[in-house]
Amino acid sequence: MNNRSLPFLLLVVTIFSIAMGLLESAVVIYMREILYPEGFGFPLSPVQPDLILTELLREGATLIMLLGIGFLAGRNASERFAWFMYSFGIWDIFYYAFLWLLIGWPESLMTYDVLFMLPSIWIGPVITPVLVSMTMIGFALLILILNRRMDMVKIPVISWLLLITGSVILILGFIWDYSAFIMESMTIKDIWTLPKSQVLELASQYIPRKFNWIMFLLGEAVILCGILIFYLRSRKGVSA
Repeated sequence: MNNRSLPFLLLVVTIFSIAMGLLESAVVIYMREILYPEGFGFPLSPVQPDLILTELLREGATLIMLLGIGFLAGRNASERFAWFMYSFGIWDIFYYAFLWLLIGWPESLMTYDVLFMLPSIWIGPVITPVLVSMTMIGFALLILILNRRMDMVKIPVISWLLLITGSVILILGFIWDYSAFIMESMTIKDIWTLPKSQVLELASQYIPRKFNWIMFLLGEAVILCGILIFYLRSRKGVSA
């Protein structure tokens, strides 16, 4: 598969990722019919521990599938990373697109959503994961195009440091409000030692209060700096 032309691979991976977005949205629609028969909203409905474990495993399986398509489509490490980012971005954007087409949710890009559940619950307006996904798609296309012009492009260490730092800042921004809410009533030790039912009961009282836009924008800026450094250094290689 990875010896195919770039346009062909883009078509195949895009179709695969869109299909994954539809599958993901269908699963979420089923879950909401069970947990939120009157419509999804905050505070979150209590969820049984076995369903939480199932959801965590599903999220893990999704990441494995996206990593798999990256491994199959890429010719080298940077291309595999790029295809993973590209498929992740397309999948995430079309996940929300299908939810809107099928059930009319989200009402707007500023609607809050539960984005992820590891290491804590990630909360943010829908526009935030969409912006992150667009960044991933743009970076992925840049890597793939440069790889076709050169034998192989490498992401410099400084770019990796900025990408990782920016990603950590983004994650902190996503979990900030929820974690602050939980820590107002519990310590980190309590979360691990108290009965899970007690922790889940507190979590079911959470309503998003304020998204940390400063941290989100800072994280995006750091990532974009890493991408810019990668582009400038790679362009020198292409020119040479």
